[in-house]
Amino acid sequence: MSTITQGFLDHKIFQIVSETAAELGVRAFVIGGYVRDCFLGRPSKDIDIVVEGSGIAVAEAVAQKVHTNVSVFRNFGTAMLRYKGIEVEFVGARKESYNRNSRKPIVENGTLEDDQLRRDFTINAMAFSLQKEDFGALVDPFGGIRDLAAGIIRTPLDPDTTYSDDPLRMVRAVRFATKLSTPELEFQIVQESKDSIRRNLHRMEILSKERIVEELNKILVTSHPSMGFRLLDQVGLLDWILPQLVKLKGVESIDGKGHKENFSHTLEVLDNVARYEEEGIAAGALKDWVFVDGVEVGKVRTEPNVWLRWAALLHDIAKPATKRYDPQLGWTFHGHEFVGAKWIPKIFQSLKMPLNEKMKYVQKLVGLHLRPIALVTDEVTDSAVRRLLFDAGNDIDDLMLLCHADITSKNPRKVERLHANFELVKAKMVEVEAKDAVRNWKNPITGEYVMELFGIAPCREIGVLKDAVKDAILDGRIEGSFEAADAYMRELAADMGLSPVK
Repeated sequence: MSTITQGFLDHKIFQIVSETAAELGVRAFVIGGYVRDCFLGRPSKDIDIVVEGSGIAVAEAVAQKVHTNVSVFRNFGTAMLRYKGIEVEFVGARKESYNRNSRKPIVENGTLEDDQLRRDFTINAMAFSLQKEDFGALVDPFGGIRDLAAGIIRTPLDPDTTYSDDPLRMVRAVRFATKLSTPELEFQIVQESKDSIRRNLHRMEILSKERIVEELNKILVTSHPSMGFRLLDQVGLLDWILPQLVKLKGVESIDGKGHKENFSHTLEVLDNVARYEEEGIAAGALKDWVFVDGVEVGKVRTEPNVWLRWAALLHDIAKPATKRYDPQLGWTFHGHEFVGAKWIPKIFQSLKMPLNEKMKYVQKLVGLHLRPIALVTDEVTDSAVRRLLFDAGNDIDDLMLLCHADITSKNPRKVERLHANFELVKAKMVEVEAKDAVRNWKNPITGEYVMELFGIAPCREIGVLKDAVKDAILDGRIEGSFEAADAYMRELAADMGLSPVK
């Protein structure tokens, strides 16, 4: 890996910043992720500029020159502007000190060296000079370029200081190791950093759950998220963040019969989902559903769906609670999908995650994740497929992707057979959907109609009638038209002693 590669600073914005800083009598540098990604050959549209002086003043002057708006955040001493498709953030060089009870630093003006010292990792502390006399020179006091070439995550300062000052950096170490790893080079957190993380786990108490989840989400949308969760487990962070996942570890044996190691299985499923989703995105075969003017519209997915990854991570979360040994059947986990679905709101709440439709999406996929698998092993009937399509709705494609990923075994023939059967189920779904359009099917009999027809107030009988009509249509016993549903409903209502009032 070379130290300087031509083309890093060709974008016009760098020359404009250089000239503007010189006019204002200050020094400016490109720093952090953009520099790192240049050496890795990764595209980046986010540029961080550190100024030995007022970053806000330089940002405002640059914005005037390029005729764009600038957003100023005076409380943080930062400013941001967009120019020709890239986002540029400016900050004054600073040095920081920390109070033991907060991750919010006490900030003072400083030099580039002070600013580099406060960075989380050596690979993120490298800078390019924007001064005319040495434009493009690499400023790398901690050997970040060497660590980048070796695939090493290391702190500029003693790791105890870095992690104790801002414990979120412990999770970020895992995130960067996961994000930056490739088949050719797997990034490693140095041992002294791992040891320091274990020593400083108690410092996690000062972090907000929202900041932790933000890092988890970035790990989840990588190509191999299992690496991140294995690292979190190795250094003790996973037990602190998501102890329910740690309980999946281990295998218990009775009479020589053991069960699948559910922690490893979960991470294998997570990686499978990541791979299948990336393939689906590349093929334009996946959709995200959003409401436009009250109508749900499918848009081609262009980015990983982090909530699908959460569903993969949590799909077997209740297996330890439902584990039973049957002398005839061996180990069973009956109902773990239903128990797991019930746990999802509590898990989301504990992590301060959204309790809206995103949580409900994860809950739905966890609760339904065994249904397509059951169709693989049983006779695939139109009725069973209709019910699955009805219950999953527009999330059926993501559910099928999850279930496809959930087919794991050390027996390759078994996996091949199950995948082949799974394709038959998918074909049956296409056939039933084309015939019955049941994915977004709505019951033709509403509660309001029943109340008006029979002149009754809200009561249990209304739900009984609606469910009976729904079941009859999904089972194929009656047509899905209003006329057929109404006739069937009136017969049932007569048996219940209800008579139309008009």
